[in-house]
Amino acid sequence: MHELGLVNYVVKQVSKIAEENEAKKVCSVTLEFGEVSGIVPSYLYNYWNWYIKKFPLFEGAKLYCETIPAVTWCDDCKKTYPTVTYGKECPRCGGGNTWLQQGNEMNIKQIEVE
Repeated sequence: MHELGLVNYVVKQVSKIAEENEAKKVCSVTLEFGEVSGIVPSYLYNYWNWYIKKFPLFEGAKLYCETIPAVTWCDDCKKTYPTVTYGKECPRCGGGNTWLQQGNEMNIKQIEVE
C-alpha cells in the first residue's frame, strides 16, 4: 500500500512546483516508474482519484503512468539483459555477478498546468 504514500508525495511536490510557477490548475501529471518497483498502477490510479479531491488545484487532473523496463547489467560479460525475463542469472554467460541497472525508480516525468 505504498501507492498512497507515493500519491501524497507527488501531490505535495507538484503543488510546490505549481505554486512556484504561479499555475492556476494542474491538468495532468505523468509518472514513470520501474517495471520491478513494486508499484501497482491500478492502486495508484484509485488513490490518485480519491486523494486529489482534497485539493482544488488538482480538480479533474489526470494521472498518466509509463513503465521503465527493468534492465540488469552483468559484470562478467559486460552486457545488459531484460531483468523480468531472466532474473539474476545472465542469459549470455550464466554468471550471477549482476546488478539492476534500471527499473526500480519512480520519477515525476511531466506536469501539465494552466
